[in-house]
Amino acid sequence: MEHPMYPEWSAELQRQRQELAPGAGAAFKAFSEAVFAEGALPTKTKELIAVAVAHVTQCPYCIRGHTRRAMRKGATRQEVMEAIWVAAEMRAGAASAHAALALETMNQIAKPAGE
Repeated sequence: MEHPMYPEWSAELQRQRQELAPGAGAAFKAFSEAVFAEGALPTKTKELIAVAVAHVTQCPYCIRGHTRRAMRKGATRQEVMEAIWVAAEMRAGAASAHAALALETMNQIAKPAGE
């Protein structure tokens, strides 16, 4: 029988998480509500940002939850997919940009002693 790496979300697991650390749970909930409230950025935009970040952090719970929330806030399938591609480009871009560290290291190793 296959055991999933990520168990399905359940009310029971949520209850346990809240029961074991009620203060932290309440603080996180308040923080989340404040962050995702309408502001300079509309909630739909914030949810699309969250979808992109969730793909970079590779959190399956966040991907599912924020995709649902983005769609409920009016995001189209195309907007969600475009947000995911932005995340992919940023992740790839970061890897490419950090090549400078490897190049600098290789250049230092290749220098003859005394230079």
